[in-house]
Amino acid sequence: MLRVSNLFRIVLAVGLLALFGALSACGSTSTGSGSTPTAAPPVTLNVFAAASLTNAFKQVATKFQAAHPNVTVTYNFGGSQALAQQINQGAPADVFASANQKQMSVVIQGGEVDASTSKVFAQNLLVVITPKSDPGKINQLQDLAKPGLKIVLAAASVPAGQYAVDFLGKASADSSFGSSYKANVLKNVVSYETDVETVVSKVTLGEGDAGIVYVTDALANTSQLGEINIPANLQTEAVYPIAPIKGSKNAATAQQYVDYVLSSDGQAVMNSFGFLPPPSSTSFVAPTSIEAYLSRKR
Repeated sequence: MLRVSNLFRIVLAVGLLALFGALSACGSTSTGSGSTPTAAPPVTLNVFAAASLTNAFKQVATKFQAAHPNVTVTYNFGGSQALAQQINQGAPADVFASANQKQMSVVIQGGEVDASTSKVFAQNLLVVITPKSDPGKINQLQDLAKPGLKIVLAAASVPAGQYAVDFLGKASADSSFGSSYKANVLKNVVSYETDVETVVSKVTLGEGDAGIVYVTDALANTSQLGEINIPANLQTEAVYPIAPIKGSKNAATAQQYVDYVLSSDGQAVMNSFGFLPPPSSTSFVAPTSIEAYLSRKR
């Protein structure tokens, strides 16, 4: 009798343990309303962006990641022409932000971006920068043509470099500069750089007496640089388009990032770093608006 009782207890204990384990297993896999929702999988978003966007886009990443905790934004900053080439060669990009439409067109023609998804999200202006000590004694734009100066420009293949050449051409057609202005300024160029950040760095270090970059680059380095404004009639439209990459493995997140940059929050970040909003039409910002903008930002 004792043996049967002991056996019964053992069988009962084993049964209870099995039942408890089954119930525990059911609780851990339950998808009912009482279960804890599964966290979104981590995503690394690769954004290829023009060098002139560095400071603004770092702030964009901070805010975007706060709203999307599972996302880590990584940047590849550089000259737009180099980035477009990398993307067309298969670099793992999710988003491309260019400093001109030309390089966005390069990736569109390469089949990496759908033209309908490319949106202009910002505009920029040009400015002449000098070291704070101003060794070249450059007080006005005409002084850039003085013999013996050391001028640093972005290469013509870089959007800012082409915009600078456009400015020199327009100035040469202005009687206050003279027809030889462009040629004389170009004689003073000691180096052509692959991006605007390098132009800023060289001028800041005194390796150049002057350079031509974007207003936003100068605003980020006001303690180290002097500035000479370029008037509205000599400016060139500098537009920044952005688009998700067709073959992105993170297509949904890439579109969310683009949408954020275009949103009021994203535009507030861009404005805080000196960028103009995208044009509401195909025309550039009115000259009076440019002058007011330059005055407001100083």
